Amino acid sequence: MPIFVDSSDLSELRDCVAMGLCAGVTTNPLIISREAPGVDLRARILDIIEITRVPVSVELTTETEKEMIEEARGYRAWNPEHIVIKVPMSEIGLRVVRTLEAGGTPVNVTCMMSFGQMYLAAHAGATYVSLFSGRIKDMGYEPAPIIEKTRAAIEREGFKAKIIVGSIRHLADVNDALSAGAHIVTVPPAILKKMCWNPRTVETIREFNDAWKNRKK
Repeated sequence: MPIFVDSSDLSELRDCVAMGLCAGVTTNPLIISREAPGVDLRARILDIIEITRVPVSVELTTETEKEMIEEARGYRAWNPEHIVIKVPMSEIGLRVVRTLEAGGTPVNVTCMMSFGQMYLAAHAGATYVSLFSGRIKDMGYEPAPIIEKTRAAIEREGFKAKIIVGSIRHLADVNDALSAGAHIVTVPPAILKKMCWNPRTVETIREFNDAWKNRKK
């Protein structure tokens, strides 16, 4: 089950690649503005691709159908092999999905909070459908039933879409998403590193190493 990295920080991405934990990268305007204010978007995306050599999702920021398609084609031209276009969920967004996917451009439909949205995006032909776990919990309900129902619908109807669960804020969010049937989780590097750690593991390693060092004493 692939793990994507939700970051545009080049140092963090290098670390994740070195650990074998980067099957894809997701970015959005908020992430990039926080991590690299003032950066040239094209340069940053191409740097990310050079480091990771995996699918990299780049989000649209325009709002009309014509503008979104033009923006998407501009991003795709930077690196057709690796760039995936993130299209925010809306009626216009679904039309954009159909156009881009028909032309061979993979789309990640984003900012989704419900089964109905996920179903429509998969039905429109999206390559990826992204559910925002943390923001759903902010509204007072759980994402797991949405993931389960979407996975069942994809398998029942033969949609090509893969479920990405993002807006991951805690270790439990990753476990819950995978247990519910997400195809992919996209995780901030800080949480990926926390997943490696357990106090009992640290204690056990120290015990083994100390025993070896003290074997001749």
